[in-house]
Amino acid sequence: MTEAAGIGPGVTIDLGAAFSSVFAAFAATARAHPGNAYLAVPPREGRDYDAAGSELTYGTALREILTLSEHYYRAGYGPGHRVALMLDNRPDHFLHLIALNRLGVSVVPVNPDYLHDEIAYLCTHAEVSLAIVLAHHFGRIAKVAASCGGSFVFAVAGESPPAPRRPAPGGGAPGRTSEAAILYTSGTTGRPKGCVLDNEYFLASGAWYAAIGGRIALSHGQERVQHPLPLFHMNAGIITPMAMLLTANCMILPDRFHARTWWADLIATRATAFHYLGIVPPVLMKQPACAEERQHAARWGLGAGIDPAIHAAFETRFGVAMCEVWGMTETGRILCDAHEPRQITTRAFGRPFGGFEARVVDDRERDVAPGQPGELIVRMTGENPRAGFFRGYLKDEAATEEAWRCGWFHSGDVVCQAADGMLSFVERKKNIIRRSGENISAAEVENALIDHPAISRVAVLAAPDELREEEVMACVVLSGGHAPIEATAREIAASVHGRLALYKVPGWIVFLDELPTTGTQKVQKGLIFAKGEDPRQHPRAFDLRPFKARKP
Repeated sequence: MTEAAGIGPGVTIDLGAAFSSVFAAFAATARAHPGNAYLAVPPREGRDYDAAGSELTYGTALREILTLSEHYYRAGYGPGHRVALMLDNRPDHFLHLIALNRLGVSVVPVNPDYLHDEIAYLCTHAEVSLAIVLAHHFGRIAKVAASCGGSFVFAVAGESPPAPRRPAPGGGAPGRTSEAAILYTSGTTGRPKGCVLDNEYFLASGAWYAAIGGRIALSHGQERVQHPLPLFHMNAGIITPMAMLLTANCMILPDRFHARTWWADLIATRATAFHYLGIVPPVLMKQPACAEERQHAARWGLGAGIDPAIHAAFETRFGVAMCEVWGMTETGRILCDAHEPRQITTRAFGRPFGGFEARVVDDRERDVAPGQPGELIVRMTGENPRAGFFRGYLKDEAATEEAWRCGWFHSGDVVCQAADGMLSFVERKKNIIRRSGENISAAEVENALIDHPAISRVAVLAAPDELREEEVMACVVLSGGHAPIEATAREIAASVHGRLALYKVPGWIVFLDELPTTGTQKVQKGLIFAKGEDPRQHPRAFDLRPFKARKP
């Protein structure tokens, strides 16, 4: 056992250095603390599972995991296989993940909002052997499997898995460098990239969170952290559950964020903390005052994107310290403004620590002056700067090496660093739109739109959004014979319903006479609108957000 930095006097945790895999770490905690709560679900009237709420202890979870693991083993799954998980935000996700991890099988979490082509891409690109889904996803996955030529088999969670079409490639006993998961993150050139993550990544990321301390210090066996974010993301799917596992604590899994019952749910599950996205604080601030908002036991919230203009007011009204973070799937580790005095009137997200180095550089890799914006690049100190990071992008070595050029991982985020080391977020450098916590590739949306007969040229970029941080905006140059009116905009947006997940569909379409380009005809997105101009105020901009959730 080792003392964890920032955890508190007299409290020790094992930060994962002694474990060979996620399963090994879980089994150790379960055997040492079988009666501790591992996963909890808040009550939700009318939900088709756990409507009264539920709680699963480490000891019970271990028994279920061992049973699942035996079923997978008898069916023929082992090292080298990959299994897609489409289990929504339910405890089953973690039970299957850990059971498969015991056998050296890698998991590929699937966004349940993905449509047919998106799911087919993930399953074929990752070469999954099996997909485990909830019953309401069965028809969709059956159609995907058929369209993929039956390259993988599928089953509903709770049923015995069918045998794989090919035997396990092998590779020996699972270890710290064994592949544990592939998480897909939106790239800048169209298709999502698959981040290959090993056991080292899982263990290091959880240990990192557990060691941050300050306002988010974890007490061993006493924390209950509510997390409304999706489990196919690294935050809810890896970092937080691993930190809870390593400290014998509990993770609370609502099916999603419910504003009207948020505080009541925290009380019902005895939550001591929660995670959030930028959309959560303003929505909660707009809710009518209620007794529950001051009766909960949550000490802190952890997330990204709270508006500095409401940060202090939120903490005062609800009695919760909101700690801003920065992190990426590729890095695993997060930085957090958790130590007093926190800088809640800014977009500060913490200082580098614990061997996690950060620099802020210009386009020539030169350090910029303190307070000046530049790209954030990071690495670990020591012989292996990639220790605990992702292993690389699946089947894309060129993109991996480009991201790691000059020995540093390039985040694509523009930040400022103060003289005292504090980092603050400015904007995203990459061609990515961040909507309600989802990363959306502008190129992917452009590729879906360009075939429409009304479109001559199109550029997709981020428009500001008060609730969702950013919204998808398509800047369209029309072909001859098409009028720049709302009916045309709605027709264009409707054309990609069914081809893109709903959150990727443009919420704004603006018609322009031309798009600024370079000498090689590459669109210069930074010149489409003047600096400081709100693109939503353009006279031919159409707000399609009210129609975005409707069937075309």
